[in-house]
Amino acid sequence: MSNLSKVKVSLWSRFNASAFLTITPEYFSIKKNQSKRQDKQPTFRKLTQLPLKYKEIDGVKIRYAHEGKPNRPTIILLSPLPQSIVAYAPIWNRLKKDYNIYAYDMPGFGRSEGGEEYMNFKMQGIFLEKFINHFNIRKPHIVGPDVGMAAALYYVCNLPNEVESLIIGDGPGVSPSQNGSLINKIVKSGFWRKVFSIVGSETFVYVGSRLGYVNYQPNQEELDDYNLSYKNRVGTITKWFKNYPDSLATVDPKLEKIDKPVLVFWGNDDKLLLPDNARNLHKKLKRSKLHIFKNCGHFSYQDKYEEFSELLHEWISKDYNHKK
Repeated sequence: MSNLSKVKVSLWSRFNASAFLTITPEYFSIKKNQSKRQDKQPTFRKLTQLPLKYKEIDGVKIRYAHEGKPNRPTIILLSPLPQSIVAYAPIWNRLKKDYNIYAYDMPGFGRSEGGEEYMNFKMQGIFLEKFINHFNIRKPHIVGPDVGMAAALYYVCNLPNEVESLIIGDGPGVSPSQNGSLINKIVKSGFWRKVFSIVGSETFVYVGSRLGYVNYQPNQEELDDYNLSYKNRVGTITKWFKNYPDSLATVDPKLEKIDKPVLVFWGNDDKLLLPDNARNLHKKLKRSKLHIFKNCGHFSYQDKYEEFSELLHEWISKDYNHKK
C-alpha cells in the first residue's frame, strides 16, 4: 500500500479513483514499480515553504513566488497539472542558492484565477509574455513541465522574446502526441470530460498522483494545496484537453524553427505522455539535449527531484552554452 492510500482522501473519491485506475491498463505496470519502493512514508514530512504571493497581471489574480538574486541567471518555473507551484518545494532551496527564481501558477491552474479563455496553448503563451514584461525579466531560462511545456513552446514559437534557454518535458507540443490511455479519453471523449467534471478535484488529483509517481510520495500538505487548486474547476480544466489537438497545431509546425538551446527531459516510466514524445521533440529541435530519467514517472521534477535540480544546474551553468 502506498502512502497515497494513507493520506486523507474521501471514500467517494477513493471509489471513483479506483474505477478510473481499473480501466487504465498502464496503472498496473506503474503500480508494480511503485511497490518496489521500501519507504512508504511521505518523501517530505514537512515541505519547504515557498514565499507565495498574489499579484494582478492583465486583470488576472496570479499566485507566484520569487527569490531574488538580481545578478544571477533567472529561472521561471511554470506550474504543472494537476499540481501547482508547490510541487517545486523539493528543489526550491537548491535553486535559490544560485539563481534568481520566479514561479507562478498559470491562469486557470493552481491557485491563480482564470477561466475557459486560458484553456489553450496560445493564451498561456501570451500570458507568459505578460508575466515576463510585468516583472521586467531579462533573458530567462524557462522551466516548463506538463502544461507549462505547452505555454513555453507557444511563447518561443510565436512571440518576440529574449529567452536564454528552455527546459521542457513531460508535456505536449509535438504532433502526433503519444498519449497514455487516460489522456486519450479526456482529449477525445466529451463523455469522459463530463465524468471527470462530475467526480471533482479530489479524484482528479488522486488519479494523477497514482499514475504520475514511481518514487516520490506527496504529503497531505501538498495534496491539500492541489485539491484546493482545482476545487470546482475540473470542468474548466477539461476544456484544455478538448482544445489539445487544435493547440498542437499552433506549435508543432514551428518546432524546427526554434533557434534556442533546449533541454528536453522525460521520465522513462511516464504513463500519461509517453517517452516517445521526448525523442520526437528532440529530433525536431535544432539545438537540444535529451535527458531521460530512469525509474521515473510523469512528475519527474519531484520523482527524481535531486537529479532534476542537478540537471538544471549543469544545464544553466555549462551545458546550454554548448548549444548556442
